[in-house]
Amino acid sequence: MATKSLHKRDNALAQSKKQLEILSNGIFQNGELPTFKDKIAETSQFPLKAKPLEILQINVGYMCNQVCEHCHVDAGPDRKEIMTKETMQQCLEVIKKTGAHTLDLTGGAPEMNPNFRWFVEEAAKAGIKDFIIRSNLTIIRANKKYYDLPEFFKKHNVHVVSSMPHWTRGKTDKQRGDGVFDKSIKALQELNAIGYGMPDSNLRLDLVYNPSGAFLPGDQASMEKDFKKALMEDFGIQFHNLFAITNLPISRFLDYLIASENYEDYMYQLVDAYNPAAVANVMCTNTLSVSWDGYLYDCDFNQMLELPVNSKVKHISEYNEDLLEGRNIVISQHCYGCTAGAGSSCQGTVA
Repeated sequence: MATKSLHKRDNALAQSKKQLEILSNGIFQNGELPTFKDKIAETSQFPLKAKPLEILQINVGYMCNQVCEHCHVDAGPDRKEIMTKETMQQCLEVIKKTGAHTLDLTGGAPEMNPNFRWFVEEAAKAGIKDFIIRSNLTIIRANKKYYDLPEFFKKHNVHVVSSMPHWTRGKTDKQRGDGVFDKSIKALQELNAIGYGMPDSNLRLDLVYNPSGAFLPGDQASMEKDFKKALMEDFGIQFHNLFAITNLPISRFLDYLIASENYEDYMYQLVDAYNPAAVANVMCTNTLSVSWDGYLYDCDFNQMLELPVNSKVKHISEYNEDLLEGRNIVISQHCYGCTAGAGSSCQGTVA
């Protein structure tokens, strides 16, 4: 591995260790938080075990045209971690032989990887049933070279999943930056114009909601109705589903919680809202997360904390489904975020 790449990983590891120490120190003024391990053991759900792989989630780079305050990837324009074509090729080899039905490309803004289009074209040939691109929408309007992305997505029947904090300008721009709302609305209208999000269209367009502060998301079905009503009435925009995702106490959101003195209260919210029914369907059990440099994690949250899979297989180049299936899932205190209330995953609620 190149010296610069090693330096990046060393810096990321140091930051991850610091955050893990904060998460592990669950002793607060109001008492000590139970460990997530002990909590799931109460209902005989420890250890969590990996099921047959259904979703391969690949982070093609942390570079992004936005700097969102809740971002668990800590993405931004200054991030230089980008998946190489060589690592993409290794991912393609796995895609061709795995039994996974969903390929989920994420970032950063995945579209900013210089080999993004080549990767999409090659991966589309593998016949994945659900091919997801997690787009922040504004990338479509960021630069002329991205203006044709809606047509590119349509050509390859890509399932577009996009962040949309709120149907109002003020709340959206507060979380994601000035001007983000207007660019997002324009991008959604462009996607609608070519068929995305229409009621009877097979061009899937889903939105993702993350709370803007230190609180849990509301009922997903109710919010979806409110989003659909407001976006249609105000802008004539349609979409298929809304996914409500809990902000996990890691990366930039953890920094926000500490700086705003909300960390202790937020952790208690997660523990108080713990739902054992959500544990059985957490995304780490059927998903494998691949980092920009090809290392394997149970989920992208573990990826940000540098908690690799509990397996002899650590890198996509060593992929072995027999060795990965049935492994013990690596857990820590942040896992409370995926099991609070109705549960949370990249596909929304799980319980």
